[in-house]
Amino acid sequence: MARLVIFGTGDIARLAHFYFTSDSPHEVVAFTVDAEYRHGDTFAGLPLVDSSSVAQAYPPAEHAMFVAISYAKMNTVRAAKYAQMKEAGFQLVSYVSSRCSYLSEHPPGDNCFILEDNTVQPFVRIGNDVTLWSGNHIGHDSIIGDHCFITSHVVVSGNVRVHPYCFIGVNATLRNSIEIAEGTLIGAGAVIMKNTVAKGVYLPRPAEKFSKPSDEIDL
Repeated sequence: MARLVIFGTGDIARLAHFYFTSDSPHEVVAFTVDAEYRHGDTFAGLPLVDSSSVAQAYPPAEHAMFVAISYAKMNTVRAAKYAQMKEAGFQLVSYVSSRCSYLSEHPPGDNCFILEDNTVQPFVRIGNDVTLWSGNHIGHDSIIGDHCFITSHVVVSGNVRVHPYCFIGVNATLRNSIEIAEGTLIGAGAVIMKNTVAKGVYLPRPAEKFSKPSDEIDL
């Protein structure tokens, strides 16, 4: 069990507070953000302090940290704060939902956020600072690199390698035995059948409005 400080005051920080409080041995004791984003002294009923002074207020020898920041700028904002808090001496903890089917013998890295209904199959390796939102399938022998964000109901088939700093949108499907290059952005609903290129953006064909209204269609 650790006394835990959460970095952030957005939706992900609010959800991290809920998950860590209701489904982990950790006790959330405070929040921290950079001074320009601090608009009060409390958040979610707990103290809110500047990141520049968090190590003095909550010494790393007695407190752990979780960086609860989104995928902004292809996860680089979160990665920078992750590095900053490590440099300050904090241990960064991960959350794995008790409702996740985590079957790999390899534990995830630090500062991971793995929510309910994920299926992580045997021999999977998950790096540091990875978010798996709810309901994903991570197939056997796949590797998820550092600082990735996988949203919801994504299928990562077996033997896939996802390199660092990738974002994979809702309901995307990745076929087996391919590589997702560093910095790849995969849009919601995309089907990826072959290796991607670094910093490539892959978007599916959007739905088109049909010419007839719904009450003229026989279902």
